[in-house]
Amino acid sequence: MKILVTGGAGFIGSNFVQLAISAGHSVINLDALTYAGNTESLKALEGNPRHIFCHGDIADKAGISNLLSQYAPDAVVNFAAESHVDRSIDGPAAFVQTNVVGTLNLLERIRDFWRALESGKQESFRFLHVSTDEVYGSLEATGAFTEHTAFAPNSPYAASKAASDHLVRAFHHTYGLPTLTTNCSNNYGPNQFPEKLIPLVIQKALAGEALPIYGDGRNIRDWLYVADHCTAIMKVLQAGRVGETYNVGGDAERENIAVVNTICSVLDSQRPRSDGNSYAAQIVFVKDRPGHDRRYAIDATKIKAELGWFPTVDFEQGIELTIRWYLDNQNWVQHVLDGSYRLERIGQGASV
Repeated sequence: MKILVTGGAGFIGSNFVQLAISAGHSVINLDALTYAGNTESLKALEGNPRHIFCHGDIADKAGISNLLSQYAPDAVVNFAAESHVDRSIDGPAAFVQTNVVGTLNLLERIRDFWRALESGKQESFRFLHVSTDEVYGSLEATGAFTEHTAFAPNSPYAASKAASDHLVRAFHHTYGLPTLTTNCSNNYGPNQFPEKLIPLVIQKALAGEALPIYGDGRNIRDWLYVADHCTAIMKVLQAGRVGETYNVGGDAERENIAVVNTICSVLDSQRPRSDGNSYAAQIVFVKDRPGHDRRYAIDATKIKAELGWFPTVDFEQGIELTIRWYLDNQNWVQHVLDGSYRLERIGQGASV
């Protein structure tokens, strides 16, 4: 396939682009290169004729139309999004602009492009929208999100993604656009911007800084290794039923405090502190995030049953792989930190 990937210099997007290229597909990679976009994550693809990078914004009407006209992709996979909950608390408008307005523009341009295709290409064309389990809200101690769980977003980020999911559904039902949606649990792995929990803890631990845990540390997330997520997206793109949503989870529920303790334990083994103490001594509990959802859990029965996808990397293995990648790629990390982000705490509801 020839795939237009939006947000392909970001964390999950860059991992998917590399998977797609390695599988023999061609990729037109569009990214606005905001704080979380990093072309260094695509360094392995330099000079590859099947990878074309384009600097641009999904909200740019003429830009999107020109890309579709020039490259005539067989599919579009939309990763482009503002994605960090804490940032959405401090500045929700940017999330609405990218996640809602940008997605709407992308859908309108793609709808017009798709309508002009010959019938055979219309039938095979796909638009896959990558979303999050956060649209479903928060769970109690039991149960899991299914594709039929009602949306109940609790953060500006989650609300903006829920809106984009609804737009994708509406464009399928109103215009017949062949859409697919995936809602995934918390991703981790190589290339993740170091404001998210796992890379943040790794970097702060190595720097000898406090490891901040929100509230009591008992909030639960289902963790999904990014390579497993990317194979799920490819499965859905190639074999998913048009108009359907597929939940993607890692079968790895963990309390935040357990995640941090696991990271500390692996670092104790792979990069021991000079004083012989455990990195766990650096853990501190801090004021909780406003409106912090207590628990997420994904029921991925549908994608397993219909498409034969299963996660292959368990949490302990994934954490070891992730920590090893960050230890081996400190230049990548330092180049990110040389920019505007300095591992500061955000998301406390400050006025903008």
